[in-house]
Amino acid sequence: MTDVRLRRGRASLALSFCAQGIAFALLVTRIPALQDQYGISDGLLPAFLAGVPILAGVGSVTTEHLVKRVAPSVALRWVQPLVLLALVGVAAGDQMWQAAVSLGAFGLAVGGLDACMNMLGISLQRAYGRSIILGFHAAFSLGGIVGASLAWVGAHWDLSLLTSYLPVVLVLLPLCLAGSRWYVDGAPAAGASKASEASEGSEGDAAGGQPVAFRLLLPLCLVMAFAYIGDSTVSNWSAKYLQDVLGSSEQLSTVPYNVYMVTTLLGRAAGDHGVRRFGAVAVVRGGAVLASAGFAVVALAPGPWTGMLGFTMLGFGLCVIVPQTYAAAGRLFPNASDAAIARLNAFNYVGYLFGSPLVGGVGGAWSYRGAMLIPMVLVLLTLVYARSFGAEGARYGGGHERPRTVDVG
Repeated sequence: MTDVRLRRGRASLALSFCAQGIAFALLVTRIPALQDQYGISDGLLPAFLAGVPILAGVGSVTTEHLVKRVAPSVALRWVQPLVLLALVGVAAGDQMWQAAVSLGAFGLAVGGLDACMNMLGISLQRAYGRSIILGFHAAFSLGGIVGASLAWVGAHWDLSLLTSYLPVVLVLLPLCLAGSRWYVDGAPAAGASKASEASEGSEGDAAGGQPVAFRLLLPLCLVMAFAYIGDSTVSNWSAKYLQDVLGSSEQLSTVPYNVYMVTTLLGRAAGDHGVRRFGAVAVVRGGAVLASAGFAVVALAPGPWTGMLGFTMLGFGLCVIVPQTYAAAGRLFPNASDAAIARLNAFNYVGYLFGSPLVGGVGGAWSYRGAMLIPMVLVLLTLVYARSFGAEGARYGGGHERPRTVDVG
């Protein structure tokens, strides 16, 4: 595999991550407009919102079986346009059933898209022989910032959803289709890890003939769910917490999520260097401790600016956990990484599905300060499973360390 091909594959996949970040942010940041357009009541809205991650989980698991028949690059080439077209469908309708169909299609396609992108990201990381996965997730964070900014423009100028979404999709769709010609499918690993050898005879046959033992994958699945419970807490409750609990102004209450997104981008942009230098286990442990400390600061904050400091710590802490969880699954099952990543990816939607209602329920019944302690404890539990992220000395996220005699970008 030539260096030029790897560089092109890396750039095209980064574009895919960025486009997905834009599309996802455009949807989730304009939920009030979506609710008004379709006349969805406050009581019915949670059912619509819950349906997206549930179907995304179905889409992720379905992708595990799809990539046994076609390469992940082929699946990604077609599923990303489906996500973008479903976004236009969400914006174009005016009846409740149209919203349900479009959001359902978006959820199914997003599950497959997330799984395929991370499959290709881990296979490229293995080909590079060093950690690059955080860079792809940094591209997603950048897309999220761009998408949220475009959504703000749409809301500020009172633009319809279709007017806001259609120009963006008309730009992204041809870019993604053009970039898809450079996707690179990595070769399977030459050998299996000790952990995967121990999994012989367990459930689920992967495409390469190596079984994926769920009992070995479970610690990583839990870490993934915990991380997304923390992430959904910030995205869904930071504004309300700052305004209602810490007494900030309405304008200031919108800042924590933006700060969180920026710190996530910065942390991921620098995170690969940290993995190469200190190893995945150390980086994940550090991120878990910092994120848990951030939740503690938020829970104990006497005022909005201290709360802002806590959300800043959360961004820098949580940002490294999810990408390294995918990388760890690739190391654990090097000959069946696609299947492992598809199953693991479903737990990101489990975290989203349960995180916001869990924090909201505890906050409403008891205290929102107390509710912040729940994601704090769950993220801290990542320390218990840190050894699942590989040997202390494994600094090149694919688990196949070699001297970096060739740097392909």
